[in-house]
Amino acid sequence: MYELTTLMEVGGPVAALGGGAAYLRARHPAVYWSTVGMPASAARLLGSYGSVMDSCGLTVPPSRLRAFAVHATTRREVRPVPPRRGLLRPTSTGLRIRLRLAPGQEPADIAASAERLRHAWGVHGVYVEPVKPGVVELRLVGFDVLRRVRMPRKAGGGFLRVPVALREDATAFVRDYRAIPHELVLGATLSGKSMYLRHLISRLAAQPVALAGIDCKRGVELAPFASRLSALATDPGQAAELLPALVQEMEDRYDLIRARQGIAPTTPDEEITSDVWGLPESERPVPIVLFVDEVAELFLVASRKDEERRDEMVTQLIRLAQLGRAAGIYLEVCGQRFGAELGKGATMLRAQLSGRVCHRVNDEPSAKMALGDIAPEAVGAACTIAPERPGLAVVGDTSGGWSRIRTPFLSLADAAARCQESAPLVPELPALKPFRPAIPARPVTD
Repeated sequence: MYELTTLMEVGGPVAALGGGAAYLRARHPAVYWSTVGMPASAARLLGSYGSVMDSCGLTVPPSRLRAFAVHATTRREVRPVPPRRGLLRPTSTGLRIRLRLAPGQEPADIAASAERLRHAWGVHGVYVEPVKPGVVELRLVGFDVLRRVRMPRKAGGGFLRVPVALREDATAFVRDYRAIPHELVLGATLSGKSMYLRHLISRLAAQPVALAGIDCKRGVELAPFASRLSALATDPGQAAELLPALVQEMEDRYDLIRARQGIAPTTPDEEITSDVWGLPESERPVPIVLFVDEVAELFLVASRKDEERRDEMVTQLIRLAQLGRAAGIYLEVCGQRFGAELGKGATMLRAQLSGRVCHRVNDEPSAKMALGDIAPEAVGAACTIAPERPGLAVVGDTSGGWSRIRTPFLSLADAAARCQESAPLVPELPALKPFRPAIPARPVTD
């Protein structure tokens, strides 16, 4: 009886601790990781590092000198050598450790065993990042950071570099217009495209850039940001007038580059390899970012008389995509589907959009439209995005790499307020002045 009472007295606190840990893991995973998960995973890693690497096939025979020294001093069996590890560095979301690869190994060997390492060390994910030749960094993520997105403090933003989402390895996804000038964003209704655009526009609004928009849904997506936009077209008719103005602005910038660098006026635009960033800062024109929401509306026609206008708009978009980068003009094209069935020029335009972001789609062909030509293995990941996770997307580029990202929540009111605060930064562009949207007066409150 005494022993039973003692067990009950001891079992009460143990059960309470177990219930508290389960609650933290479910509702506050970051706190659970810092208090319970990180010490446990670190102990597993340090205690089983050699055996885990051996079972994953990541060990190599030791050098002859090492084998001779071990055999001569201890008479023990010479075991294979794992990659030499550095210090274990804890973070708010996981652990980081650098490995010096053994002779004959490459980063792909470690990446191929990432799933095995994840299970062996009890973490949510393991990601491999090359640091320099012969050295890689293992990023161990302790919990699902995409369930409740919290952007890191040091996101790595800058001029034309916008931290817009969080990657599954707990690093920031930065939309870099200088590195990837044009991007295609696909996703079904309520998949998170609008949230992605809000972050882009609200963060670019604080930079010295010109923002233009084409929103054929009567402006319901982009009109709230009108105070910061230099141009806005809300139907195909207005878009047919705005696009030629942007093409003319692009050509004028090419003339400026020719005049500054001594290029003959008869040189075709396609043969000009320099760009506006080679001009002195005092003469450099301001960059322009064009947002096209629901791009399919520019391709669809109701009658034959609209086909000519459609073909002209598509041709101008293709020209901007092919030549706009050197002139400092960048495209952000959004839609639910974007394939050859839209009409002539759709596939050609898509090929110029090197960045790809695919949110939840309604069918596999839509995912293939976004990722099939650059990262075929990412198509399956895009098709498994659940409706309960808006903002979750698969991002890829022409390098073949891809990863999952999720955009944090940003209300439309907050995004519009940021644009309102940045309204004085709207640059003077005479070519876009006729398309400057009218800003409605705010209602007066007592």
